Amino acid sequence: MKFFILNIRIFFLVLLFFSFQAKAEEIKKLPREHKINFYSGMFDFSDDGKKSVIVGLQHQNENLLRDSFLGTLSPVTGAMITADNAAYIYTGVQAQYTMGKLDITPSFTPGLYNAGNGKDLGHVVEFKSEVQVSLNLFENSQLGMSYNHISNASLGDKNPGANSYMFNFLQKF
Repeated sequence: MKFFILNIRIFFLVLLFFSFQAKAEEIKKLPREHKINFYSGMFDFSDDGKKSVIVGLQHQNENLLRDSFLGTLSPVTGAMITADNAAYIYTGVQAQYTMGKLDITPSFTPGLYNAGNGKDLGHVVEFKSEVQVSLNLFENSQLGMSYNHISNASLGDKNPGANSYMFNFLQKF
């Protein structure tokens, strides 16, 4: 429960930070090239011994969006860190499917993992599969929730994996 309350506080601090942005007319004049996803949640919530609060940041360049038979694809790059100093940096691809004000965004991002004082996932190379559902609040921001699974695909001697959920705030700049 303590982790959940801390998680909610961090999430609302990020929202508060972005509530002090410039006026709407000034924002509309700026080019919309980058989307930043700020997120916080619970890393490996299914392992009582190693679950930990997580915070992260992900970047998407809107100029690199490509429509394909798989949907709207774009590259993403990001990093996350847990309260136990486990860290993961990644880059990969995501697809976006829009249904009215709702976006469904699955992604696949290989990356490098360091356990720090957190959970040993068995290898430095890990793969993150994620699905995010977000609601378009305003012209340039979204709120959402995501679930991911990180695994090394049996590259290491062990492959315990980690299941995580996050609350997301996405902002176009």
